[in-house]
Amino acid sequence: MSFIIYFALIFIIPLWAQSKVKSTYKKYSQVPTSSSMSGAEVARKILNDNGLFNVAVEEVRGHLTDHYDPRAKVIRLSSDIYHGRSTAGAAVAAHEVGHAIQDAQDYAFLRFRSALVPVASFGSNISIFLLIGGMLLQMTGLILVGIVFFAAAVLFQLVTLPVEFDASNRAMAQLVSTGVIRNDEERKTKKVLNAAAMTYVAGALVALAELLRFVFMFIGMNEE
Repeated sequence: MSFIIYFALIFIIPLWAQSKVKSTYKKYSQVPTSSSMSGAEVARKILNDNGLFNVAVEEVRGHLTDHYDPRAKVIRLSSDIYHGRSTAGAAVAAHEVGHAIQDAQDYAFLRFRSALVPVASFGSNISIFLLIGGMLLQMTGLILVGIVFFAAAVLFQLVTLPVEFDASNRAMAQLVSTGVIRNDEERKTKKVLNAAAMTYVAGALVALAELLRFVFMFIGMNEE
């Protein structure tokens, strides 16, 4: 039973989350908003309404490659979102603006996540080699070091959750208050944001499951 649960966490849940976000985006990219504003126009309006005139909005290549760059103070929107005039486009654009507002307001979890980036990146890259090396050489000390580095990457995944959920909450509030969507359009917009959030939840679950597996493995080796 434990193996089935682990398999579900590692494979089925992430695949389901990716499928959900793709199908939801495809559906609501065909549904226009009442304001008929493009994603770029939505982002610019919300930024201006919040006094963030220093944050630029740029088009970037790729599909759903949208992100906010806190160092350059730029919101980069994929072509479909940048030019599209749909519910999905408005939701994604507003979500990225939510991150810009977090940055401007010095949101604690965003600062914490940014501080974790170099540690988490290094940890995720080196931990697997330490863990495999420790298992092959039967060196529990090496496995423990690998677990510590992997835990840093897992912590990054967990801290990402409140950052993303908060950005979505800010996005909904801004879309309504600025008049980009009407109250009766909130349900459709929330579906887009919730589907995207599930990918982060799935990622965190997988990372946590992997960490627990390594911890139990370490405990089991010490008990032998």
